[in-house]
Amino acid sequence: MRRFAIIGHRAMSQGKLPLNDMAGGAGRMDVIVRALMASLMTSHGFRKDTEVILHLQGGPGPNRRIRIDGAAVKGIHAEERSVAGQIAKVLKETSPPKGRWIERSKGIWDSRGDIQDTIEDWSQATIVALDASAERLWNNDSIIPMQSNPLSNFQELGENLSVEGIDIGFILSDDKPLESDLPPSVKLRSLGDIWLQGHMAIGICHFLMDEGVSLNL
Repeated sequence: MRRFAIIGHRAMSQGKLPLNDMAGGAGRMDVIVRALMASLMTSHGFRKDTEVILHLQGGPGPNRRIRIDGAAVKGIHAEERSVAGQIAKVLKETSPPKGRWIERSKGIWDSRGDIQDTIEDWSQATIVALDASAERLWNNDSIIPMQSNPLSNFQELGENLSVEGIDIGFILSDDKPLESDLPPSVKLRSLGDIWLQGHMAIGICHFLMDEGVSLNL
């Protein structure tokens, strides 16, 4: 399973989302939307072995988490305004109590909480926080195979979905630094010396896993 936790320190967590001002009035929700699209979407569909948790921490009200399941989500199209519209529907609702998930629409779940709660939810996964100053995500002797050998994959059997391979969660922040109190179980890894935009970093993570590059975990 591939998991992405996207932290929006200023992203609004409640109320009417201003679709015409996502970069300003919505607290850089445009960054969150692009990261969500990069996490879940391929050119012609969704990655069904992937889930995303958006962490909206800009208020008003408590921090909010929205979880999107690539295997189940409906009503989202490969266009930023369409994706933002689905988030807007959630933000109109009162957020549930911490620790409780409510399905707002097919494959889109809503709860309260922060990155520490997500880390607890991902206790069975290897968790990586992307940090340009850390050691590389891939091993020193890694190569890019000439034939793709994905580190995770899915198989559909009728209405059932089976996901095999790596279980890994990536934590990405917006333009503000990650929390400094991440537990020791979270590995800090880099995609290079340059601080990339979140959606670009997510694309590289998928590429490494799609091709089967040996990861430094």
